[in-house]
Amino acid sequence: MLKMGGLRERLLVACVAGLTLALAGCETFSDSPTAPASYVTPITPTITEPGDVKYYPSDQPLKLAIEYFNRGDYGLADRYYSDAVAKNPRDVTAWIGLAASNDRLSRFDLADRAYASAIKLAGETTQVLNNQGYSYMLRGNFKLAREKFMKAYAREPNNPTIINNLHLLDSSARYVRRLPSD
Repeated sequence: MLKMGGLRERLLVACVAGLTLALAGCETFSDSPTAPASYVTPITPTITEPGDVKYYPSDQPLKLAIEYFNRGDYGLADRYYSDAVAKNPRDVTAWIGLAASNDRLSRFDLADRAYASAIKLAGETTQVLNNQGYSYMLRGNFKLAREKFMKAYAREPNNPTIINNLHLLDSSARYVRRLPSD
């Protein structure tokens, strides 16, 4: 009869148990074809067919322009929007972005030209009307700003941006009022 109480036997059992665990753990990292299906990571395709992706020369500058605009760097945004419309003059998004960045730079004459180009391509969209309203508000022309905002609001009465701009216009108009000096 074997007695398992000795130190030597306990070490042997511990070594066998440790080795068993170590070898069992190796299977989960195995790249062998015999590894269980649950451990094999699926291969994702990294190549797209050229027909699946449409690329326009204005894509990269437009992406950079939007990024800089969102950061508040309107000078660089203007530069990249200008590049985007130069590469693709029919890109309405680039024209609207160019107009908005020019508004933020107080280049209202250039903003008006960009809005005109966007309108020529897509018509007076809600976004253009809203942006033009904001442009006129920046200039201090509250009457024209209200007209543009109201046209946009009539199209999309639940648009939170338009509603916010109308509130902003109301507070701006009140702020500018001055009492007559005696």
